[in-house]
Order: sequence, then C-alpha cells, then structure tokens
Amino acid sequence: MKSGDKNPTKELYNALRRLPWERLWSEEVARFDGAAPVQRLENVALVRAVGVVFPESGPAEQAGEVRRWLVGLLSDPEEKIRRYAMAALPKIGAGPEEESALLALLQKTASETERKFLGETLDKIGGAATLETLASGRGVLSRQTEQKVKARVARAQTGSAVRLEGVLTGFAGLRIHLRGRKGLEGIVREEVEEAASKHGKFRVAEVASGLVALTPLAPFSLGDIYALRCFGTVGFVLGTVRGNEAQSAEALAQAIASPLALRLLKTFTEGALRYRLDFVARGHQRGAVRAVANRAYALCPEILNDPSHAPWSVNVHPTARGNAVELSPRLVPDPRFSYRQEDVPAASHPPLAACMARLAGPAPDEIVWDPFCGSGLELVERARLGGVRRVYGTDLSEEAIAITTRNFAAATVQPPVPSRFVCCDFRDFPVQEGLGPRSVSLILTNPPMGRRVPIADLQGLIDDLFAVAATVLRPGGRLVFANPLPSGPVPASLKLQSRRVVDFGGFDCRLELWQKVAR
Repeated sequence: MKSGDKNPTKELYNALRRLPWERLWSEEVARFDGAAPVQRLENVALVRAVGVVFPESGPAEQAGEVRRWLVGLLSDPEEKIRRYAMAALPKIGAGPEEESALLALLQKTASETERKFLGETLDKIGGAATLETLASGRGVLSRQTEQKVKARVARAQTGSAVRLEGVLTGFAGLRIHLRGRKGLEGIVREEVEEAASKHGKFRVAEVASGLVALTPLAPFSLGDIYALRCFGTVGFVLGTVRGNEAQSAEALAQAIASPLALRLLKTFTEGALRYRLDFVARGHQRGAVRAVANRAYALCPEILNDPSHAPWSVNVHPTARGNAVELSPRLVPDPRFSYRQEDVPAASHPPLAACMARLAGPAPDEIVWDPFCGSGLELVERARLGGVRRVYGTDLSEEAIAITTRNFAAATVQPPVPSRFVCCDFRDFPVQEGLGPRSVSLILTNPPMGRRVPIADLQGLIDDLFAVAATVLRPGGRLVFANPLPSGPVPASLKLQSRRVVDFGGFDCRLELWQKVAR
C-alpha cells in the first residue's frame, strides 16, 4: 500500500468505533452475521470495534451474549475473522469456557500465524486448562505463553509474598546493596555499623554514591536487614553482566536462573517464585525483557517472570564495571514505615526522615519541634530513637496536622511520647503553649521548597527559620533541616556542625546540622 492510500479496514473501524453500543450490536452485528462470506471478511473491523466499544459502554448483563458471539467466530472459515475474535475476547472478560474454545482451536490449527495469535490471547486469559493441555502435548505454545499462564495460575491459586522471617544460611560470597539518595550513604553506613556492633551479622564492604554494600557474616533474615531504617531499597547481587547485547541477555538470564537466585527466592518467599525485570534508567525494554525472561524460564522453570504484583524485582543497574543484576524485594507498604497512614504533597520520604533523625544524634530529655510537620515522619523517626520527652508539630495546613496526628498515633512509640500538633505559622510560636525562648532542644524539619508547594519568598522563609531557631533553641540545641538554598547571614548563636549535599529527586539540597552555642 502506498503511503497516500487509504486503509478501508481502518476507516471502517474508526467509523464503527464512534457508534453507540446499542446500534453497533443490534444493527451492525446483525448485518455482519447475515452477510455473505466475502462481505463478512471485508467488514472484519466490526469484530475489533465490538471488543473496544462494549467494555466502554456496553451493559454488564450483556457480556455473556457478546462472549458467545465471539466464541462462535472462532469457528469461522476465515482465519482473519478468527484472529480478530481472539483479540477481542480478553477485553470482554473471558473465562474457562472461552479458554476451552481457544484450546480446541489450538489443537486443530495448522497455521503458525494463528498459533501465534492464540498464544497471545492465552497469555491474557489462560489458566489451569492451558497448562494441562501443554503438559499433555496436545498443544504447542511459546515459552513466553507457558510462563505467563503458569504465573497467572500460581498467583490465583496460592499467591506469593516476601517472607521476612526466613533465614539464609548459605551466604558465602553474597553481596548486598543498600541503595538510597545520593549524599546519605554516610548516614546509612553509620546505622549499619551501629547494628553490626550489636549483632555482628553484616559488615560494610564498600561505600559509593547512593550505595552501601554489605557482606553477611552470619545467617540472617530479611527482617534483620529491614531493622535498618535509613536505606531506600535492598538488592542481593546476582552478578555483573558485560558484553554485547546477545551476550548480556544470555548472562542476565543465567543470573536470574542461577542457584543463588533460586536459593534466595526459596528462603525469602512464601508461595510461587515470581519476579519482574526492570532495566534501571533505560526506560521500557519490552523486547529485551521478553527475550531474557523466556531464556531464564528455559533454564529454571521454577522462577517465573510476572510483572503483575510480583513480590520481587530483578533490577539491572548500569555501573562503570558493567550492569549489576540485583534481586530486590517489593514490599508495599514498606514494613518499616507501616505507621504512615496518610501523606501530604511534597512530604519527606521515610528513609530520608530516618536519616535526618539519626543525623540529629541522641540526646536525653529531648524536646523536639517540627515547624513544617507535613505528615509527621521526622517526629516519628526521632521519637523511635528514644530519649524524647515531648514533640511539637506545626503546619499551615489543617489537613497536614490531622495526618500528622494520625501517623504519630499509629507509630505507637514506646514508651509513649506526649505530643502537640497545631495549625499555625511557625513564626507565631510565642503564642503556642510549650514553645518559647530556649524551650526546644531539637528543631527537625524538611521545609517546603517551592517546587510542589508554591512559596512566595523562599529565601525569607529560610531566613525566618534560622531566626526562630536562634530564639527557641536551648544552648546546645540543634537545628537539623533540609536547606534548599545556600545559607545567607545566619544568627551568630548558630554554628554549622555538618553539611552534606543530597539528591532530592532531580535537584540538590543541603542537609545541615546547626548547633546553638551558649551566649
């Protein structure tokens, strides 16, 4: 067809696509059913239109009738009409009866093209009957279809979940990557080393930008790792992939299907071993995912690629030494931060809040104030570290105060920490009960930065925060906050103790610790 030529089938589909459902079904389908074979083939676009229009506007009680019509078309003499019916069936909500009709056609057809289309349809609706047919040798489908159907059946029958309490005993040579925001790796390292001094299960092997690598020293569970709060994600390194595209695909498949991957998945998974494959920072790679997943399944059929709610992901991270292949649990919600009942726009990420709380350091009899409390994460994380006598939170948003109140209550900090959350401007602290000159030992906050929440004068807001801190903090008290701007003039009573540049998701921010000196 020349580029300027019209496509009659596409034009007919576009016209039928705009018709109301009742007219499409009562008039056009009836006309199609009564037409001669040549006219039916010319009007095959109607089948596609039915598969699109019915899910949008057709009555639910008519679904069975529509499915029966499409199943009837699977017996049409014209392969093209049968293929169109196959493509439409999953959109209507096909089930066991439709699956049975597709399998019957699979066993009869001699067309490779038709078998391919049958496989694509069974990808979407195939179940136990499809697996039984494949196992008996009565039908031949691709590894991709077999794997997808197997994953769907496993998901429906038993499901699967990450098991935090499973203990890995064979850990020789294993490397664990804790990933997080660039600039926070020093805090993550300190938390790991503190935990290691208590139970000795891990040691730090390497620290790089946004990464802390661990080596296990004793049997451990995922719960041991998730006792740490400052990292973002955890990945078990399955290998490093190098070479051209074909070599990389084969090496990646072998890493996914490796004895190490199988041992990790069996130890830390309840139910079917399901994962999704992600090429980090490379966007959608559907062709590569399909090729690698099919090859990995051929090597180890126990491990199933399944992008639908899989409890694990295999993440391919580009590095200077090649592509690091990591197996990571997908825990939603994160069990470390289950107290987070609700959130507000531009709220802190929980690991960042945990890092800020650790940066503040321990202090006895602590009085903590978050002037921009948002959803209250910084206050919860500091209270969890202990030694806190009382927390205060203020915010201009009534919704934020309500969310902070609920999140702090859900955290069930032990021993309980009294709290007071008030909707007000932080500059109005003198009229708030409990907040006054030299009343607070720690100001811990992630202020709005003007990106998602507009700020008319961001510099003025930061200047006012410094001024308020100089008044409210006791001598020796600390101000820990995420500073979006280079610091201008700061009250002489505040001395900078540390500053680190942190990636805040596309822009750099300074995480700063200031201390009030006695005057």
